[in-house]
Amino acid sequence: MQIIRALEAPEVETPHRASVRPIHSTEHVQVTLITLEPGEALRPHITPVDATFYVLDGEATVEIGQERQVAPMHSLIHSPAKIVHRVLNEGSERVRFLVIKTPRPSDPSRIL
Repeated sequence: MQIIRALEAPEVETPHRASVRPIHSTEHVQVTLITLEPGEALRPHITPVDATFYVLDGEATVEIGQERQVAPMHSLIHSPAKIVHRVLNEGSERVRFLVIKTPRPSDPSRIL
């Protein structure tokens, strides 16, 4: 058994300039913990695989294609592969969410 303490995983540098912590990766899946402070947002980007977001804390604004919705804590959001998307924190509280990509991408996301 492997137990990963997500908040203790090291942060990695990304073009998003947010707290990004890879916490699990196999050939089948990649799981990342992202934290957005108030006013922070991921840059619009396209992933080559499906991405699922699970909001752990706070209230995230999610844009996928032309859609934009607020996702409260404990919401699950599916973003199909090759569609422009991003997550924003437009509130006054920290937003923390998991990103699950299936399968693990072999090509990088394209930042717009």
